[in-house]
Parts: sequence; structure tokens; C-alpha cells
Amino acid sequence: MFGVLEGTGVSVLDPRFQGVVPGSARIERLWTGGRWTEGPVWFAAHNTLVWSDIPNDRMLRYDALSGQTGLFRQPARNANGNTVDAEGRLVTCEHGGRQVTRTEHDGSLTVLASHYGGRRLNSPNDAVVKSDGSIWFTDPDYGILSDYEGDKAPSEIGACHVYRIDGASGEIAIVADDFVKPNGLAFSPDESILYIADSGASHDPEHGPRHIRSFRVGADGRTLNRSRVFATCTAGLFDGLRLDVEGRIWTSAGDGVHVYDPDGTLIGKVAIPETVANLTWGGPKLNRLFICGTTSLYAVMTLTNGAARP
Repeated sequence: MFGVLEGTGVSVLDPRFQGVVPGSARIERLWTGGRWTEGPVWFAAHNTLVWSDIPNDRMLRYDALSGQTGLFRQPARNANGNTVDAEGRLVTCEHGGRQVTRTEHDGSLTVLASHYGGRRLNSPNDAVVKSDGSIWFTDPDYGILSDYEGDKAPSEIGACHVYRIDGASGEIAIVADDFVKPNGLAFSPDESILYIADSGASHDPEHGPRHIRSFRVGADGRTLNRSRVFATCTAGLFDGLRLDVEGRIWTSAGDGVHVYDPDGTLIGKVAIPETVANLTWGGPKLNRLFICGTTSLYAVMTLTNGAARP
């Protein structure tokens, strides 16, 4: 019989989700006190999770060994999405800075992208690093619409695109230009598919998109080919998303985390008592799912593992 597993916030909607989360699993709230938490990223070398609290203009750090949370960076230029590159360096999308930066091992910052065609970016939102060293990021205008998550300003580009930063040359190219508000993104484990959320319904509830699109990555590994609507959100909006090693898509939603089979079927949910913005895999075996709810950081153990790329 399928349904809510007793004592947990996990719902099995399809037999394919049975056994993906242990029956003994409990949703843990690890920390609270944020305004809009986002961009969790795991650092295996020191067993810590770093994430953003955008309106409070800070980044926080959770120590998985001690269970303690402390300040990582403030001010943080209204940092939003974060990821880590192959050398273990933090890559951050900044609303306030309107740029993508990399934190070097000595703590200094390198700006990777701030302009396209001589015009300032809107407010980079989320990023993912591909195995060839390229960085793919979304650039909606959330950070320039008001002073809440950045600095109110007109868009210089006049549209919201998805970009690729070349890992060797640093060249910035548009890879998708038909989004309303591109948001979270993630590659399939073999990097043949790129999933990108469009949360345009946030400012146009009646007609705006609230879906994830899947794109075939070109044979050159640098371009995107045909796309389709992979899934439409049934509770709020999709935001950040990640994949596990089996290619299942775990994505944020208004009532928690929604889990999709690679064929697009909604197979399970992890209920969270706040709107979820983003999530990532962590722990020594990448089998602990860390979840950024509106004001809090949550976690749940699973019986699967996150895909290697965060």
C-alpha cells in the first residue's frame, strides 16, 4: 500500500519510489532563522554545508560533525545559488554583484561572469559545473526587481537567459534564450541531458511557466538541442533541483521536495513545512539530502546517492 510512511514526511506515489527513502527516515530541522535560504553546496573535505540567506545578505556554514551552524560570509552580495568545481572551489551566483564568482583556495574572489555583450547581467541565480570545467548558469531578474534580494535596477540585457562559461577560455555564451525566468538547473549523471526550471509564474500566475524543461546536450558538449517540458509543478513553483545516481530528479516545490522518474512521472514527495527553494546531496556517501526551506535548513537520509556533480 502506498501513501505516507508512518512517522515521516515521505509519500510514495509510485512503486518506483518504494525503498528510495528508508522507512525509519525522519525529516530533521538542522537550523532556522533565515529569510529566504538558498543554494546549498556540500564540501566533503571538511564535512560542511554552505548555503545562502539572500535577503539577510549572508552565507552560512553547517558543520555536520558538530551539528553547529556559523557565519561563512557577510556581506555576501546577496548570494543565491552555489556549486563547487572540480578543484573544490566555491562558485557563487550573486544577485547584488550581478555576477558569478569563484572563491579561490586562499579566500580571494575571482569574477567569472558579470557582463554579456558589454551589458551587465541581471542577477545570476543558480549554476552547475560540467565535467569539462564549463559553468552553466541561469540569469533571471529576481535580484533587480526590488531591493529585497539585491538592488533594484533596470535590466541592461532586457531578457532572461541561460549561459555557459567556457572552462578553458572563460568565454561566455548564451545556450538558451527562450525562458521567462530560468531558475534551477542540473545535468543528468551522464551529462546528456540538462534540466532547467522556469519559474515565470512567480510574476504571472495565470500564464507564466511553472515547469522543468529537459534539453539534449549537443555532441560538442557546448550547446543545447531540442527540449521538451519534462514536468509541471503541482504545488507552487519549481526552483532548485538535483539528480541522484539513478537519474531521478529531486526538485523543490511549494510543499517540499518532489521526486521524478527520468520518464517524467512524479513518484514521491518529501513533505517540508515551508516552501523549499533548493537542495543538494551531502554526507560522506552523498546519501543525505540537505534541503533549504524558506527560513530553515532540513535534512533526510536516503537509500540512494546524489550524482557526483553537485
